[in-house]
Amino acid sequence: MATKAKRPKVDDGPELDPLQNFLQWCHRVGLDLSNKVCVSKEGTVAEYGMLAKDNIEEGEVLFTIPRSALLHQETTKVSALLEKEKPCLESSSGWVPLLLALLYEYTSPQSHWKPYLSLWTDFKTLDHPMFWSKEERDRLLSGTGIPEAVDTDLANIQREYSDVVLPFITKHRDVWNPDTHTLELYTQLVAFVMAYSFQEPQEEDDDESDDDEEEEEEVKAPNPPMMVPMADMLNHVSKHNANLEFTLDSLKMVCVRPISKGEEVFNTYGQMANWQLLHMYGFTEPHPSNSNDTADIPITNIYEVAARAAGCDLGRRLLEEQWEMLCQMMQEKAAVVFGKQGCLTDTELHTVLKVLCMSEEEFSEFKANEGWEEDEEDEISLAFSNEGLPRLKASWKRLLHEAARLTLRSYGDWAEGVDSRQALTEDAVALGGLSSRQQNALQVRCGQQSILHRLMELTKS
Repeated sequence: MATKAKRPKVDDGPELDPLQNFLQWCHRVGLDLSNKVCVSKEGTVAEYGMLAKDNIEEGEVLFTIPRSALLHQETTKVSALLEKEKPCLESSSGWVPLLLALLYEYTSPQSHWKPYLSLWTDFKTLDHPMFWSKEERDRLLSGTGIPEAVDTDLANIQREYSDVVLPFITKHRDVWNPDTHTLELYTQLVAFVMAYSFQEPQEEDDDESDDDEEEEEEVKAPNPPMMVPMADMLNHVSKHNANLEFTLDSLKMVCVRPISKGEEVFNTYGQMANWQLLHMYGFTEPHPSNSNDTADIPITNIYEVAARAAGCDLGRRLLEEQWEMLCQMMQEKAAVVFGKQGCLTDTELHTVLKVLCMSEEEFSEFKANEGWEEDEEDEISLAFSNEGLPRLKASWKRLLHEAARLTLRSYGDWAEGVDSRQALTEDAVALGGLSSRQQNALQVRCGQQSILHRLMELTKS
């Protein structure tokens, strides 16, 4: 089954086709597109994509975008105002300047980027879970982590708009209009930035002096996102064949492995599990092709399993002490993460299992020593890989096994008659009867559940 389209539908009216209009604009702004590729709506996994018109060798440049064609807070027509008011535009996301630029450019008939932004005639067609009803999110995506992430997003967006954006645009009514630049449009543009923007990699500082080693290391803020016309036309797969490179004057999409004529050109959005792809981009990769899929086990589930087996009052009191200490140690680590080859947060998992399985004597010694002599990282990594999991201590395996079982119960069963572990490979009829949202939810659930079932197999007694 092909990946669900993340591209919104385009209204092809009687005027010049939006895609042709965009390609003409690309030529005008100096965007150099190789004659070996073309942008197409046919033969791609989504509404738009890029196809190879000829065989392409590794290292060939597919297109070059001058930095003047990028859309961000320094290139927009209102850049001077955004720079002048920079102190009052600070927010936790760091996206407000770009979003204000997009609010202006998207609604300005004279915008330099109009042919580019006109490809998205109605942002409502972006199908991120943030645009689903809460009931639908909770029903289809229970257990995946997405409903909780979306609830956080929506609360942050509303707070950012009311506390930062609305006071600013109200102050500058000659440029923005609160009746036009609404919370609804702002939310749509947040989804647009989530799905289509790029961030320039942070430059590494090679001039660090040894004299500064004892000083607290300064944490650099990530570069703000920017819109990169043409680069955002490429779709994503984990086994991509092209990559965006940043130079002083331009950005280049470079082929990273040979592409045959007729194949689609795929970029990568990073090592993204299907739940992250659906949350941020509104699409999923077909199961089981996403090599970056993950499944979370809440640490509270491990504790709950341990509590059930605690038995006597003495055991329960000990467990409560251990849990209290773990909560202090783990800080915001609310879950351990498993990938297809084992645990990706093995140090955290090692800590949880070791503390919860301590005897009273071991825990007393642990508190007296203010910790333990840590095992080698390589040993921990091996112990929690698929190869090492069957050889764990019996008590550790039991906790993991039952915690995985408990986590599986949180997914619910919304697709009547469809076994999510089998439907994607064996029940095409049942799958075909599902909506695109149900199918995307099923891709996420199936990937996560398969990892948890594998973990249960590896830790069974």
